[in-house]
Amino acid sequence: MEFILLVDYTIILVALWLLWPIIFGAPYVPSPMNKVRKMLDIANLTDKDVLYDLGSGDGRIIISGAKIYGAKTVGIEADPLRYLWSKLVIYFNNLTDNVNVIWGNFNKTSIIDATVVTIYQRKGVNKALKEKFLRELKPGTRIVSYMYEIEGWSPSKFDEESKIYLYLM
Repeated sequence: MEFILLVDYTIILVALWLLWPIIFGAPYVPSPMNKVRKMLDIANLTDKDVLYDLGSGDGRIIISGAKIYGAKTVGIEADPLRYLWSKLVIYFNNLTDNVNVIWGNFNKTSIIDATVVTIYQRKGVNKALKEKFLRELKPGTRIVSYMYEIEGWSPSKFDEESKIYLYLM
């Protein structure tokens, strides 16, 4: 009986993991690790920065930002299972002092203290984020977008091979 319950719970968790993005938001498509490193290099991330990753998924960008560059990092993730996974990875990498992940909607979460923002969102989401960026980000804040430009804005830098855009507020 206990084994059957364990199997049932496992099936429910896997179904939730797969269906959550379809029902509540964007699909989970992680940035390749070589692109993560390139994004953070293009942003000139340092240990003086506060990095926010909007839609942080499994936490690879915020974890890399803290481990490699020494930055304080914050991820915002709506999917509860990916949020929990990120929390576990952060804990097991002993990064809880420099890395935080927030479970929630990045449109409703303040990013006012960011000096660097990373995004891997579709064009429509990027377009909608423009108002948030204008409202909350200070001049000089760097925004790094992987794959998709921010419509109507001219990037300060564009790496055509990697499809990485850098915008300065």
